[in-house]
Amino acid sequence: MSKEKVVSLWKDWRLHGIVLIIVLITESIGTFSISVGPGVILLLPMLYAIIIGLVLYFTPLIKEKQAKNAEPIIVLAVSLLLAKIGVTIGPALPEVIAAGPALLLQELGNLGTILIALPVAIWLGLGRESIGMTHSVGREPNVGLIMDKYGMNSPEGRGVMAVYIFGTVFGAVFMGLISGFLATITPLNPLSFAMASGVGSGSMMAAASGSLIAAYPELETQIIAYAGASNLLSLSTGLWVSIFIGLPLTEKLYKFMTKNKGA
Repeated sequence: MSKEKVVSLWKDWRLHGIVLIIVLITESIGTFSISVGPGVILLLPMLYAIIIGLVLYFTPLIKEKQAKNAEPIIVLAVSLLLAKIGVTIGPALPEVIAAGPALLLQELGNLGTILIALPVAIWLGLGRESIGMTHSVGREPNVGLIMDKYGMNSPEGRGVMAVYIFGTVFGAVFMGLISGFLATITPLNPLSFAMASGVGSGSMMAAASGSLIAAYPELETQIIAYAGASNLLSLSTGLWVSIFIGLPLTEKLYKFMTKNKGA
């Protein structure tokens, strides 16, 4: 990025002012909990901020300039988050290592998107788009994999981009709601949900771990450590799992499920 571009980015007072106002509004609202049976759905300031920002995007307050300038700032914000996670993981490293195979094999859990979502996509009438949509959670490395193998304008490319965009807009909201609810409604250890929150997306992991911390504040250090380590592993190993297991498995299942589609 050129020096002029950087200076222009930091001088975008409209963007910084809107972000500051959103932060003040959401923090003043605070955290709300909604009881649903034995479980609890937690509504966090981060979720409000995403929704408010999405609504403002379709108003005259946010112009194309602000939308483009916000992209590199998000990367900077996530970098600060990852730095905090790294500092937290250090002292808790013995506990993370003690998790053993559970943490190392957690990436295989992402293959559930294939076994659950692929049949639904085919049932809804989607073609090869379903391969790009369901072979993974559809973050940046997976988008690159599909683009390299099938191309941008392929059905698989359109499928993975659809999931990427949907996950960018609604992924954090969904993860923030579902993690806190499942952690409070099921007898599973909250740390297992901290591991599950590391899907390879900083914003999704932050939303999910934030809900878990709100529900179990006494486990804050462990939740951040497990979620951060899990997310780091997903980023480093997730692409390889997709290349050698996820994508080939999706292709085979798709061919098997559509073999008798005409009949």
